[in-house]
Amino acid sequence: MTTQTTAYSLVIDIGKTHVKLHVLDNKYNSLFSKQMKNTVVNEGDFPSINTSEIWSWLIAGIKEITPTYRINAINITTHGATAALIDRNSTGTDGLVLPILDYEYTGVYDQSPEYEIIRPSFDDTFSPSLPAGLNLGRQLYWLKTKYADDFEKATDILMYPQYWVWRFTEQRVNEITSLGCHTDLWSIKSNSYSSLVDYLGCEKQLPKIQPAWFDCGQVTPTLIAELGLDPQCRFYNGIHDSNASFLRYKLTQNTAPFTVVSTGTWTILMSSQVSLSNLDAKKDMLANIDAMQQPIACARFMGGREFEAICEQAGSWLGEQFNVSDIQNVIDNQVFALPDFSDGSGPFGGAECSFTANTDKVSGIALATIYCALMIDYQLDMLGAKGDIFIEGAFLKNPLLCAVLNQLRDDNNVILSMDSTGTVQGAGYLSDWGNVQCEIECEPSSTTELGNLKEYKLQWRQHAESRLEQ
Repeated sequence: MTTQTTAYSLVIDIGKTHVKLHVLDNKYNSLFSKQMKNTVVNEGDFPSINTSEIWSWLIAGIKEITPTYRINAINITTHGATAALIDRNSTGTDGLVLPILDYEYTGVYDQSPEYEIIRPSFDDTFSPSLPAGLNLGRQLYWLKTKYADDFEKATDILMYPQYWVWRFTEQRVNEITSLGCHTDLWSIKSNSYSSLVDYLGCEKQLPKIQPAWFDCGQVTPTLIAELGLDPQCRFYNGIHDSNASFLRYKLTQNTAPFTVVSTGTWTILMSSQVSLSNLDAKKDMLANIDAMQQPIACARFMGGREFEAICEQAGSWLGEQFNVSDIQNVIDNQVFALPDFSDGSGPFGGAECSFTANTDKVSGIALATIYCALMIDYQLDMLGAKGDIFIEGAFLKNPLLCAVLNQLRDDNNVILSMDSTGTVQGAGYLSDWGNVQCEIECEPSSTTELGNLKEYKLQWRQHAESRLEQ
């Protein structure tokens, strides 16, 4: 362990595409980071999360960090729609009675049509019926049906961040931002577990819900010694990744309405002061629950996944250079990318993706850029979003996308986070919750001056919406 007297915190960020480690100073600045690709195990009865690879990488990464930085607090943030079934008495290292199911496995949906009969109504949970295993409740129902004996062996059902809490501390807890993330397990109407939990008979397996900033205790002595952590290193409960981004703005915007657009594999819009009555379950709109246990009106699509798919199908690659004239060329040539490029998600989920014209004359990455800007703009209108629009995450690396969105919004209120690690910062607050001095560095987005953009937008919407009527 380092002999430094200055203490730092560590954030574990497990996204669907990458796993990251960040060392933060007391101002929540990232001083060191590293990442690995997050891969799915396609062996066994169903695709699953590669927990052994993640664990080995985390252990090696923390060992690399501790000679330089004295780590006395660890926070975690992960993607949603994921849970671990563990036997707390297991002698195995990972405790799992079944592998952790990959939420993109379509078999979960295809093999459980009867689930639609037992799932709670949308106006109870504000959790829409989603494809594959994106409703965690559907995953649990499928596992209980297909693997009843193993399911019964589970002493605990842990949301994904809290599974890693247990691995590091042996403490079993749950947390509302993951539990309330389109799981069907939580009733927003009654602010309690939904009827599905009764149907599955699993409430006894769900540990007590604690706040995201709850101190889950010290890392186990064995890991303290192995990893070189501060002997008093604490591990905090953790938070769903999009909610970590949202948390920063909730702490700084006071009474002003705002929308956070968290971008990565998923693009998730989270709007404050929007009535849940605006949500349309058929448009992949839903309510998440924030760290303070308040519902948030949300809309989403797989922005990163669709961007990459359009680039690939239109003959571009992700790092290809392009400029505003390439976007104008897309408009002038009347080339439209029409959803859905994600196999079932977003406001046009289930429609067959296509291009309205040959893409040889246009830049594929420019086409993907205007497509994603149009999708965000569409979802902002569906939500009835008010106030400033803050962009976080991967799309910050594409300033032209943000500039097109800014032109699409008549009031030009698109604002760019200056910190590409907003999710990590939000998670970092959890280990010093009572003393957080939250500041967000951001700047207004530039705007494009594209000709005929409004007409192109109207045509795109007509094309996209007509496909849902077919």
